[in-house]
Amino acid sequence: MKLFHRKEQKFPAFPYDPAKHKAILHCSICNGEQVAGFRDLETGEFTEITFIADEKELEEFRKFYHVKNLIKEY
Repeated sequence: MKLFHRKEQKFPAFPYDPAKHKAILHCSICNGEQVAGFRDLETGEFTEITFIADEKELEEFRKFYHVKNLIKEY
């Protein structure tokens, strides 16, 4: 029995459309936290999807949503 194990990351269903949304990685300059999400190109509203702790999680996010370019915002 594992007491301390990491659950598989599951991303919420989001209707990502490259024509309507821009993939964004919000980065904190203070502590280095990163949050991946999407910005609506019409309204400018940002929808947070997941916290990114390392490169592996970032790659999982990219593969899940088929994102090639992720723009960093500070």
